[in-house]
Amino acid sequence: MRKLVLASALSGAMLSLAACSGAAEETAETTDAAAVETTDDAAAAQTAAVLDANLATAAQLAAVDGVSEELAAAIVAGQPYASVTGLNAVLVETLGDDEAAQVLVDVFVPVNLNSGTEEEIRLIPGMTDKMVHEFEEYRPYSDMGVFEREIGKYVGEDEVERFKNYVTL
Repeated sequence: MRKLVLASALSGAMLSLAACSGAAEETAETTDAAAVETTDDAAAAQTAAVLDANLATAAQLAAVDGVSEELAAAIVAGQPYASVTGLNAVLVETLGDDEAAQVLVDVFVPVNLNSGTEEEIRLIPGMTDKMVHEFEEYRPYSDMGVFEREIGKYVGEDEVERFKNYVTL
């Protein structure tokens, strides 16, 4: 999404400069190609990202492995979710615990680092008992930098980045 905004801003600047230099047609073609490429990049990044169950549409949810159109409609009907436990309850009504856990990898309600319950933290994909303790031990988090530094003592940078998909302040 940031790429798309940046591309839009750059496109506007390039068009302004092109108008002044007399090369507007050439720049417009280049800008259009860059916008298409950036849109493709943004779509790929959005697909790889974790969907926020409170913001996702039924179509986005139905595109997730393990989510039927009926389940997607049920998830949307339950919006907004106060926490991931509410989303998980909707999932386990239709799916088993293991299948629900698989869906939570791609669809989640971010857990507030400072107020999330142990049950909510445990629903974060890949969470271990030790990590639950570490998440709670460093409260209160003043910013995500503190989270990165403290949790980064126990897991690698890639894992910290992955966890950031499931948490908020």
